[in-house]
Amino acid sequence: MATSKRDLIDDLRGAHANLTRKQATQIVNDVFASIAATLRNGDAVRLAGFGSFVVRERAARTGRSPKTRETIQIPAKKVVRFKPASAFQASATKPKKAKKSAG
Repeated sequence: MATSKRDLIDDLRGAHANLTRKQATQIVNDVFASIAATLRNGDAVRLAGFGSFVVRERAARTGRSPKTRETIQIPAKKVVRFKPASAFQASATKPKKAKKSAG
């Protein structure tokens, strides 16, 4: 199951009981807006222990329409890339521990 923005807000409120839903929503929105603004300015966002967001230029290329099989020109564009920190990558992909049965 995917985690939604609402889930992040609920987790934040669970960790900080004094926050209202409105305050928690504002914090999450501000973090996302700050990341987007930094990337828009051409800078990278590096979050220690989590990962890095960077904007890369994707070159123009020739592709093929899946519907008509016609060759088309795909224009260059900028894309956001995320590279997870090695510690985050390891913890996110670690297999779940099996529960020990009593007896």
